[in-house]
Amino acid sequence: MTGEVTLRGLVLPIGGLKEKSLGAMRAGITTVLFPKLTEKDLVDIPEEAKEKIKFIPVQNVDEVLAHALQKGSAADPSG
Repeated sequence: MTGEVTLRGLVLPIGGLKEKSLGAMRAGITTVLFPKLTEKDLVDIPEEAKEKIKFIPVQNVDEVLAHALQKGSAADPSG
C-alpha cells in the first residue's frame, strides 16, 4: 500500500502508478486499489499489466476497507 488518506477519509492521488503496478504484477498481485484522483494515469500502464491486474479506483477509506476486507480476500485470515 502507498499513499495518503485525509482526516475525513479521502484517498489522495499518488505518483508512479505505472511503476507501482508493474512491481505489483512482478510480485504476482492481481488486484490494485488506487486513488480515483489518479485514474487519468491508467493510460500509461502497459496492456500486459491491465490484462493481469484488476484495477479498482477508490475515493475514500470506506471503499478501501470494503475491498480489502472482503471475505476470502488475502487480507481475510479466515477466508
